[in-house]
Amino acid sequence: MRKVKLGRSEFEVSEIVFGAWAAGGWMWGSTDRRSAVDAIKAAYDAGVSSIDTAPIYGQGTSEEIVGEAIIDISRDKVEILTKFGLRWDDTKGTLYFPSKNNEGKDIDIYKYAGKESIIYECEQSLKRLGTDYIDLYQIHWPDVTTPIEESFEAVERLIEQGKVRHAGVCNYDASQVQVVKNIIISNQIPYSMVNRGIEKEVLPYCFDEGIGVLAYSPLERGLLTGKIKPGYTFAEGDHRATHPHFAPDFVEKTQDLLQKIQTIADSHNASLHQVILEWTLNQKGISAVLVGARNAEQSVANAQRVHLSGDELSLIQEWADAFAA
Repeated sequence: MRKVKLGRSEFEVSEIVFGAWAAGGWMWGSTDRRSAVDAIKAAYDAGVSSIDTAPIYGQGTSEEIVGEAIIDISRDKVEILTKFGLRWDDTKGTLYFPSKNNEGKDIDIYKYAGKESIIYECEQSLKRLGTDYIDLYQIHWPDVTTPIEESFEAVERLIEQGKVRHAGVCNYDASQVQVVKNIIISNQIPYSMVNRGIEKEVLPYCFDEGIGVLAYSPLERGLLTGKIKPGYTFAEGDHRATHPHFAPDFVEKTQDLLQKIQTIADSHNASLHQVILEWTLNQKGISAVLVGARNAEQSVANAQRVHLSGDELSLIQEWADAFAA
């Protein structure tokens, strides 16, 4: 597994980053903790040294699982990426949306990135992760109640204290990135073959400014694996049941695209999602992709690279452009 530097920094991550949202269970229809730990360990053994998590994923569960999975790995051999700015245990900031935790209890999610909250969140994350520093600390979503500069004063303080190595953002547009472009090294944003909105402004801006881009949901929450067909039934609590990209007409349109790409996958004896990840990693400005896994088998499959020719990449690009037209 190749490692890449994030933007202009010297900090490296594996091209495939283990995305630990689903591992926490929240909004994914629960979790199997043992399988989640095994998935992270298998990913590491396959060369995936970087793990992305967040406190909100299972309200601490995902970070605890990550901490358990890496306990026997030398700390300097793994990169931990986590986040701040979404609170379920406080009511400051703005209400993001009501939800339910893994036990089915009603909770409200707030966007808040005040200084004192960031310091508190960092301490809690360090405890759950079982480490004394975070490699990349990212604001999860913009907080309109707190000036961006104020939030990142707190992050800079954490960097000075050695509790955080690098700062990043998630879901920031170009104007927001501009405010902190000299502080951050990355922007984590959604990007997939069927969700390419960032290509218009934020992706080229980050590229020009030397900001690394971590693409999350490159398989569009599992849609691009080809396993989700029209009429698919999701487990209770799975957020995808009401997501527009899983509406019957969108699923059907996507299936037509995937059938074309399947011919290339078959020629390489590879899976559909492996080819799509390869296409994503070859897009200008994309540094690395975040991919989740529920078990060890999925982790190993995600880590396997497929070497596509220039002609194959061009053909896939034509199909993807036609889909977006």
